[in-house]
Amino acid sequence: MPIYDYECGKCAKQFELIVLSSTVIACPYCESPDLKQMLSPFAVSSDGTRSTSLQAARRRHSGSSGYRDQKKAEAESHMKALKEHDH
Repeated sequence: MPIYDYECGKCAKQFELIVLSSTVIACPYCESPDLKQMLSPFAVSSDGTRSTSLQAARRRHSGSSGYRDQKKAEAESHMKALKEHDH
């Protein structure tokens, strides 16, 4: 699954998006489709790069508790549906 970095042309927020064939590519904050694909950091994993990436993600999402809550609710709903399907 490719992960791309984007910047919204409408609200100027930066975010990462996992892009699947069914993904609607739009800003998760304002839902604008006016996005600019950013250059992603090189895929090297070390303690330093993980720490830097985690800090950057926390800064980007610090003001987005509504979005975070929405995604959490979606994940919980999905897990509940999977459990009900198994029974």
